Amino acid sequence: MTDWTSGYVATIGYTYGYYAELNSLHMRLAFLQAGIALPQIGTACELGFGQGVSTNFHAAATPTRWFGTDFNPSQAGYAQSLSLASGATTGLYDQGFDEFCQRSDLPDFDFIVLHGIWSWVSDENRSIIVDFIRRKLKVGGVLYISYNTQPGWATMVPMRDLLITHSEVMGNAAQGLVPRIDDALAFTDKLMATQPRFAKVNPLVGKRLAELKSQDRHYLAHEYFNRDWLPMPFSRMAEWMTPAKLDFVCSANYMEHIDELNLNPEQQELLQQINHPVFRETVRDFCVNQQFRRDYWIKGARKLSPLKQIEQARAQAVVLTKPRSGISLKIATHQGEATMQEAVYGPLLDYLADYQVRTLGQIEQHLRPLNIELPQIIQASLILGGIGALSAAQSSPPDAQSLKQTQQLNAYLCREACSGSEITFLASPVTGGGIAVSSVHQIFIHALLEGHASPEGWASVAWQALQQLGRCVLRDGKALVSAEENLSELCEQAAHFAQQQLPLLRALQVV
Repeated sequence: MTDWTSGYVATIGYTYGYYAELNSLHMRLAFLQAGIALPQIGTACELGFGQGVSTNFHAAATPTRWFGTDFNPSQAGYAQSLSLASGATTGLYDQGFDEFCQRSDLPDFDFIVLHGIWSWVSDENRSIIVDFIRRKLKVGGVLYISYNTQPGWATMVPMRDLLITHSEVMGNAAQGLVPRIDDALAFTDKLMATQPRFAKVNPLVGKRLAELKSQDRHYLAHEYFNRDWLPMPFSRMAEWMTPAKLDFVCSANYMEHIDELNLNPEQQELLQQINHPVFRETVRDFCVNQQFRRDYWIKGARKLSPLKQIEQARAQAVVLTKPRSGISLKIATHQGEATMQEAVYGPLLDYLADYQVRTLGQIEQHLRPLNIELPQIIQASLILGGIGALSAAQSSPPDAQSLKQTQQLNAYLCREACSGSEITFLASPVTGGGIAVSSVHQIFIHALLEGHASPEGWASVAWQALQQLGRCVLRDGKALVSAEENLSELCEQAAHFAQQQLPLLRALQVV
């Protein structure tokens, strides 16, 4: 009997994450910074969409039509249920890459995305993927691909092999994968207690193992326990992309665009001396000990003239995606913690604090009396976007269809939150993607949509839902016991939600 999983973990469902880099609007700031013309995105495809959260959010929140596949029928079925809830027209399948990539009924695509899957498939499947990109990505089309990379994974490769070998030869298959993962991690404690020379030569291994023990076992199953697992250097990725005629554009991680935050002066000077783009990116990964790359590639790059780049930058719309009061100017970088300039970021955030969509040109005009120039505004937008506080936005009000689809999807997700749904995002037709909204806040929204007007009413609905799920509220990391304590805490949370989060979510047309 053929193993339809091809060695990929199928007994445990993938996590319910949302990834902004797959949002076609997210590309705009990155491409502007790189000085590359961005195509109009009308058709898109995700290979290996997991639970289909990102695909469905982007299909609901933008006019783009999305297609995709995930070989796991349970995950594909869930993705289809989200599409049915939103009413968006999608083409989502449960086929393996070999079958899906040969379909004759697929359009050519402006945008093809793969989040993480590249690291966990065989070379045979990688060849199928590259051939699909070569045939189906339009001239001028964009590829987003993320993957585990060297050198950040170098010390963990042998430890991963140890974990999976323990699972296979020491574990009991009848137990299921999660207990075998726990047993494998417990064995590493025994190994580390012997003070192996490997740990002495690689002192970060102990810290990485400690981090693994705190992570969700479903994530670990898909990250570490597939048959195929290959961290790949950027230079090797470039070789794979060559047959598809792709050129590297830039990182999809906004923070990677700001060298001052990630590289010391000596590293910056070294990289400036390297004119070969592939070798420069490869060397840069050594400088920052890169572990996971998120990259945009393009089939036929068109460089923007300096004048056109400025013109398009001024036309780019942005909006805050976090309450003003919750945005910290202290950020983590490859060089440690950095503090952003209050003189620049304070006035910019104050101007956007009403959650209205504004162009960078409008921001420039508003901040000009303070001698804050467009390059500073662009850099600040990238950094705020990198910490999830700001997003590129639609330059005009959302079309009626996208608004209807996101309203339907969000209402469905908020109902599902009452039953324990693990999706902690809702869709915004303003940003064209997902906005972080906790499960409890989704229940508050469900109560609001059901006609409960007051925070006290929302709290009551939330407490009923939590009781049915056998859960309680945490305060300062401790579980509250009595109904009175839980309801009181939920009332406080609901009042804070009404004051802080709800105005933002209404402005973003999430609610």
